[in-house]
Amino acid sequence: MLTLGISTCPNDTFIYQNLIEGKVKLPCPISVEYADVQTLNEKVLYGELDMAKVSCAVYPFVKDKYRILDSGGAMGYGCGPLLLSSVGKNFNEKFPVHLPGKNTTAAALFNFWANRNNITSKIKYARFDELYRNLCEKKIEQGVTIHEHRFTWERDGLHLIADLGAFWEQELKAPIPLGCTVIRRSLGEELAKEMDLCVQESLRRAWERKEIVNDFIRELAQIDDDEVILKHIRMFVNEYSMSRGNTGEKALGIFFSLS
Repeated sequence: MLTLGISTCPNDTFIYQNLIEGKVKLPCPISVEYADVQTLNEKVLYGELDMAKVSCAVYPFVKDKYRILDSGGAMGYGCGPLLLSSVGKNFNEKFPVHLPGKNTTAAALFNFWANRNNITSKIKYARFDELYRNLCEKKIEQGVTIHEHRFTWERDGLHLIADLGAFWEQELKAPIPLGCTVIRRSLGEELAKEMDLCVQESLRRAWERKEIVNDFIRELAQIDDDEVILKHIRMFVNEYSMSRGNTGEKALGIFFSLS
């Protein structure tokens, strides 16, 4: 039994639904665990999952035990995390910055932005959904948001301090490597190749169906707005999710060299 961990975010459920529901022939049985990205990062750090969608930022710490699959990742342009404020448009070093997990790519991109701008700040951590809720309720002043909150921050009265993904693109001229799918090295290269093909087939079937947003995705998502879910899928699932290719490989190389 292969243990697979993914988040409940629409991009993950869109990619993996057909695989989870048995519509793709698998080389072995699987059991699925859903969790937020930081929890998945931690589970892979502790070697608790055979295969998982994790932050690219965590990979250097697990590369001896896990390999990255070619498919199933989240990478692209215009899709990075946002540094938001509940009190104004300017960064204030007096306020702590709340990040959605120590090992997340969002944290790495914030650190990249802060270092390039000679900014120092106290850091705190929270689950991505709790962080966003606290921003909206003005319980915290500054935080880095991810996932579907790219589409809701203006509606919810928040202020944009910096688009961390856009900053990465401007500085390094490369797509943003957000997430990747990893599999335990001890399972062997052959199984890794087979699971890669299974993920690609699951994604191919997802794009071919008429209804992009369906009940499986809705029930697991943290939001109940089909339009936002659709935007989320179209932003975070693209050609790099099928295969990162040479451009994606170079982007990962740049990202890992900065960590």
